[in-house]
Amino acid sequence: MSVPASPHTAPAPLSRQELMQLCDFLYRHTGLAYGEPKRYYIERRVAERVLHSGAAGFAAYMARLRNSPAEVEALVNSLTVNETYFYREDYQLRCLSGGMLPEIAARRSPGDRIRLWSMPCATGEEAYSLALWLLENWPVVDAYHVEIVGSDIDTRALAAAVAGEYGARALSRLPPALVARYFEPLPGGRHRIIQDLRESVRFTAANLVEPASMAAQGGFDVIFCRNALIYFDTASRQRAMENLEAALLPGGFLCLGRSETMMPRPGRLQPRRLGGVLVHQRPEAA
Repeated sequence: MSVPASPHTAPAPLSRQELMQLCDFLYRHTGLAYGEPKRYYIERRVAERVLHSGAAGFAAYMARLRNSPAEVEALVNSLTVNETYFYREDYQLRCLSGGMLPEIAARRSPGDRIRLWSMPCATGEEAYSLALWLLENWPVVDAYHVEIVGSDIDTRALAAAVAGEYGARALSRLPPALVARYFEPLPGGRHRIIQDLRESVRFTAANLVEPASMAAQGGFDVIFCRNALIYFDTASRQRAMENLEAALLPGGFLCLGRSETMMPRPGRLQPRRLGGVLVHQRPEAA
């Protein structure tokens, strides 16, 4: 059993039972499957949260987690991975402007709304990439009311997305002309995306495995959910897929990451090749 921690003393290592208790709690709240192989990664972040919260050891911290949504949010924020950059998996962006959106627009009239969702969006690079790409590569973008939403479970990452400030690594895949056109230079080699683009993307909190938070975002024509499902076990991936399928409008498209092999359930979404890119489409309503 862990001994109580003073405000200046690192908490004792978690016992196997304590680790399992914490991992079960996190799994029920996020769908993320942690365990003994990720002990060091989890233990270090939990120790930071125990000290920050002033809890007298692990048992007191678990009691706080059960009664404090804010502390759950802080712990989840510390555990999530936000590895991303602009124009990631740009073959899907080419498919968006060259295949998916022309099909969707053919069923709409000028001025109609078309909704795109980056979920999870991390610190915003992929959601802003949609706006940048369409401005540069879809000539009829101004003919429609294109709404872009970025969502994530990590509220700290969402705050960074709203701020829209990025370092050289995040911008490394963008042509220099685009950086000059759409970003303002900041001290230290960082850049901030221009205000018009910041205002063109809306960021919201949502949890892939929580139906209510997903449903609250409404329906979408195209959903980009890339490199998130690889962190889930089979049951969590299935829950996430059910929520993603429910969020797609008839005729809409789901784009998964290149390394993700989770397939939609038969009859819900149909795999298609558009310009050599695998996407999953919800059948149109009869």
